[in-house]
Amino acid sequence: MTRLTDLMKVRARSGRHALLALAILTSACTSVGPGKKQVLKVADSSTEIQGIQIIDLNAQGGQLPAMQPKPGFADLFGGVAPMGQIVGIGDVLQITIWEAPPAVLFGATQMPTSAETSRGTGLPDYLVGPSGAITIPFAGTIPVVGRTLTDIERDITGRLRLKAHLPQVNVRMSQNMTSTVSVVGDVNNSTRIPLTPKGETVLDAIAAGGGTKEAATRMTIQLSRGGKVEMMPLQAIIGDPRQNVVLKAGDVVTALYQPYSFTALGATGANREIQFEATGITLAQALGRVSGLQDGRADPKGMFLFRWEDPARVGNSAGVGHRADGRVPVIYRINMRDPATYFAMQNFQIQDHDVMYVSNSPVADFQRFVNILVGVVLPAVTIENALSN
Repeated sequence: MTRLTDLMKVRARSGRHALLALAILTSACTSVGPGKKQVLKVADSSTEIQGIQIIDLNAQGGQLPAMQPKPGFADLFGGVAPMGQIVGIGDVLQITIWEAPPAVLFGATQMPTSAETSRGTGLPDYLVGPSGAITIPFAGTIPVVGRTLTDIERDITGRLRLKAHLPQVNVRMSQNMTSTVSVVGDVNNSTRIPLTPKGETVLDAIAAGGGTKEAATRMTIQLSRGGKVEMMPLQAIIGDPRQNVVLKAGDVVTALYQPYSFTALGATGANREIQFEATGITLAQALGRVSGLQDGRADPKGMFLFRWEDPARVGNSAGVGHRADGRVPVIYRINMRDPATYFAMQNFQIQDHDVMYVSNSPVADFQRFVNILVGVVLPAVTIENALSN
């Protein structure tokens, strides 16, 4: 009877040990994130996100299409000559007319003395109305909307030349309501700046607004003109004088604080959201900012970049897996054991909201299991033996 009782105790202890070992094995083999094989199979598996593509990154480009340079301000808004002040409806003009003595039309009632050479006559201010024209005595109706002050001066002078004695005309805009540029957004003072023959530029507009509220490296400038809208990093405009284009009347310059970021997960040196400059960073720089890979844990062949990509860039025109903005899910695979990959990483640009993920190596998962087994099972056996004695 005693031997039977001892046998039952041994079996019970063996059963408990087996269940404990099975539970530990199950928990140890469950990683905090997908392994390399799981990521590579996601394109063939049935998930809620359909049409996922996996593209290898290598020095020659491989399946990776070339990144097309994004057009800048110089491409879309360049080549504009400084126009100065263009008259529009709502502007107020101040006109002065001179005649050489003896003045015939606009001179004084008294004859000028020998010391007098000419005398200017200021006309009442003209508010440009919906007709787009003003009426000048002896010159008639003068169209002014869409014309420069110099053109208007030349027109009035020509009409008075056969009526007045050597007339000269000066036209000045006393209230500039239309030939302006609006500066808004994350500037210290939103304002409107009048355009002059100097030719105000994008940086002139930012300076007129008191500068940006944040550092230039994190600011994006949006320029709107005639239905066209384009954005560029402020630092890129400062670094390339061609992008500092001349503005036109009606332009809207908007300063935007946009802290671009990517997220690093898995066996990287740091798991967190990383902000980067509006000018952009490369994949190599991004990996450096998270302190690279964890040597004892990461799978060098299991580094991935998750991105919602432009379908035209990856050759996806079928519309599978599109979001509302038309982008498709793409996973870029990076083999860190291939030395040529490090050249490709220097040309691959990180985009806003990218997710960098590095899977655990199989050796690291096995080592994790062994450590848990040694740290939990053996002390449990020791305690069991001590209680049985």
